[in-house]
Parts: sequence; C-alpha cells; structure tokens
Amino acid sequence: MANNLFSLRNKTAVVTGACGLIGKHHCQALAEAGANVVVADVDEPACRDFARQLPEGPHLGLRVDVTDAQSLRAARDRILAQFGHLDVLVNNAAINDTFENPALAADLSKFENFPLDVWQRSLAVNVTGVFLCSQVFGTPMAEQGRGSIINVASTYGIVGPDQSIYVNADGEQTFYKSASYPATKGAVISFTRFLAAYWGKKGVRVNTLSPGGVENSQDEFFIGNYSRKTPLGRMAAPDDYQGAVVFLASDASAYMTGANLVVDGGWTAI
Repeated sequence: MANNLFSLRNKTAVVTGACGLIGKHHCQALAEAGANVVVADVDEPACRDFARQLPEGPHLGLRVDVTDAQSLRAARDRILAQFGHLDVLVNNAAINDTFENPALAADLSKFENFPLDVWQRSLAVNVTGVFLCSQVFGTPMAEQGRGSIINVASTYGIVGPDQSIYVNADGEQTFYKSASYPATKGAVISFTRFLAAYWGKKGVRVNTLSPGGVENSQDEFFIGNYSRKTPLGRMAAPDDYQGAVVFLASDASAYMTGANLVVDGGWTAI
C-alpha cells in the first residue's frame, strides 16, 4: 500500500528547466517512480538526448520557452497527442543571479547598482513563466479533474538573504544576493496559494517546494560559510530533492495543497 502511494505509473509529468542541475534529478526521480516524463527546456537537442537516458519510458524531450505562451501551447498539444493526458507539472525553470564579468559581480549585484533589465528578466522567467506554464499545462488537469502542480521556490522566498556568506577569507564582499531572486521566489509562494484555492474543487493540487542551496563547484569559502549556517552542516546534494518531488507529485500527498514544503537542511529553522 505504501509503495503504491508514491507510484506515478501511467502519469505524464512535465518538468521545466529540465536540463539544469536540479531539473535532471527531478526528471530522474519522476521516471523512476513510473511517470512518462516530458523534459522541457530551451535546448531541444539536449532535451531529447536526456529524455533517451531516463529509465522506463516512453519519455519526451521538447523545446519550451516558459515566457512564450505559443511555445507552451505547442508543447501542450504535442504532449496530449502523444500521452492523452497531463498529470504533473514541475515549474522548475528559473534564472538566478549571474553576471558575465565576475570582476564586476560585487559592484553590479549591489542593490544600488542592480540593472533594471536583469530585474525584469528575472520577473519574466521566475514569475510570469510559472504563471504561463500553470495556465497552459494546468488547464487540462482542471478539465480532467485531477493533477499536481509543484512550484519550485527557495529559502530566499521565505527569509532575506544573508549577505555575509559571500564574504571571502580576506573579508571581501565578492557578491550580493540581489533583490530579484527573493522577490520572485516570494511571489511564487504566494501564487501557489492563489492557485491552490482557485483549482482545489477541480482536483488540482498546487504546492511549493522550497529548496536550500545546492553544492555545485562554488568557491570553498562560500561552501564553508553556507554549511556553518545550516544545522545539518552541509549544502544540499543535487539529488536531495528527489523524494520531495515524488511525494508532491504522487498520491502520498493527496490531502496537501497550498503548502510550502521546505527542504533546506534546517537553514530557515534558525
């Protein structure tokens, strides 16, 4: 019985931002739970290649631009034509703070200097993208009377950034976490509550997953600073969110909607 609760057999699951570090692990976990996974990202050859590597199947790799409604509608039609139904959406696509010239990162990431175009691009992908994907892929779920939408936010949608973790051993502020990331991730959490209330009677559950920071070849000083602030004493591994995604996608969380599942090693607990 317990194993069946987590089964996604005969379910169709779409993951946006699927070729990113965490997106690949979301896809892997959903595929291993039995879902037919749609690997959705901006690089179609990469999506197709990764879809072929997933276990079980059949799986599908599609180019999707989360800010382009026409792109999303074309993907939806292709998915429904191939699988006949759409059951799970993981809104994972997002952009984080990056700057082309690392030497200018500390200066450009300061709130006083933060570029407007970067702010607007963050809103377009991290907020409008979640809205559009939920609208386009979620509507068939509401029409069929069942589905699960998982919106990926962040601990920084809950608490303010600790800028001290970006200070190196020489006392230099190498970077500032910008206003755009926490603002957009906070919006995702609020949007989740709206959509959960709106589509609850349609059988569509909508929840947030708020992960902590993932270790991914960052500077050693940063990994150390981050780890010391976390009760579990480390950053997340890329596969630390697989169980949470399967839980939220499956019937194991059948009475859960509008919630924010925080998986952060205890970062927000202290």
